[in-house]
Amino acid sequence: MILYNAFLAVIIVGIAYVIGEWVSTLTRAWVPSVLVTAIIFLIGFWTVIPKTVAADSGLAPFASTIGVLMFITHIGTVISLKQLIEQWKTVVVCLVGLVGMVALCWFICPLIMDKALVISGLPPLTGGIVAALTMQGAAEAAGLKEAAVFAIAMYSVQGLAGYPITALCLHSEGKKLLKEWRSGNLNLSQSEIDEMKTIGLSTIADDSGLKKLVPPVPEQFNTPVFIIVKIAGSVWISSILGQLLPQIPTIVWCLIVSVILTRIGILDTSSLSRANTYTVFMFAAMLSVFSGLADCTPAMLKTLIVPMLIMIIIGVAGMGLAAFVIAKIFRMDFQLAFANGLTALYGFPCDAIITESTCNSLTTDADERGYLMSKMFPSMVVGGFVTVTITSVIFAGYFAKLLGGAGGVIF
Repeated sequence: MILYNAFLAVIIVGIAYVIGEWVSTLTRAWVPSVLVTAIIFLIGFWTVIPKTVAADSGLAPFASTIGVLMFITHIGTVISLKQLIEQWKTVVVCLVGLVGMVALCWFICPLIMDKALVISGLPPLTGGIVAALTMQGAAEAAGLKEAAVFAIAMYSVQGLAGYPITALCLHSEGKKLLKEWRSGNLNLSQSEIDEMKTIGLSTIADDSGLKKLVPPVPEQFNTPVFIIVKIAGSVWISSILGQLLPQIPTIVWCLIVSVILTRIGILDTSSLSRANTYTVFMFAAMLSVFSGLADCTPAMLKTLIVPMLIMIIIGVAGMGLAAFVIAKIFRMDFQLAFANGLTALYGFPCDAIITESTCNSLTTDADERGYLMSKMFPSMVVGGFVTVTITSVIFAGYFAKLLGGAGGVIF
């Protein structure tokens, strides 16, 4: 009799995720759900959870083929075109933060650790799996096995540092924003308040008053499957644009195209929520993040934990210093600028989930929540794309050349 199958795999990953949600709720999001779930998976992979549990559940393959791109497209249906354009400061803040992180690590870390580890670990520290795999391959080609392992280890555990610091920053920023709202000095129109309430991963707000170029599909014909078809169509267009203009990743096109199509009226606001499928797509997307922890073994951490901690501490300090300077120049809050930069440590969808969980924990009033989400959610999502999806890949391409393909570091 076979006890372990796809259904038990779903139960295992589901329990790990639910425990994270419960802890986040009990601590009012001071302890992020993604941090708790990541720790459960990490310890579980070392003990009783099969390393292939995400794939065995069927959710990871679903996420890697269509789930993640459709979930990102959904994000574009909850952010307005105006809000996206307004995030140019976020782009600059994230770039400056990453420069601060890289610069401080580059000049200080080699004084106290192997420079090969610094070179192989920096791109994964500033981004995601593509950067980690690029540096792993470059290190292996150079005969630097420890550096190759270090790149993957850095990618696997960097989020454990980013989650709690981000939660602290967003809580602090959220309390400040609530104070502004409750002061009664904002002078917002009712239409602006209503638009703010449409922002959120799972929110379904009344958008009947929003002007769109394309008339809405009658409700009796706008079925959940038809909504999903429209989302898939948006992803397909994005994939074509990704082939025509490969300089911009398809994942970024998904966000841009969906924002435009939502503004026109082709896509529904909060599409996946309206189709009652948001939770499935979100759950699958998150599993694609946690499954990467399977590559991090106890032996790997034992030998590399000290240099990893050194690089993470110095890197985060460099990012914090750079965020403080650019926040002063832009006259924006340091907490939000720092949180935007910290998305480099985990990226999407963790950035969106941490932000929404924080806003939900700070208030139960719909108008207040909408105001918080309008001020923090767009910048956090855009920050994740700038750091993980784009910049870290560029960094990886450059740093890979610093690892000599014939077996040594090029200084």
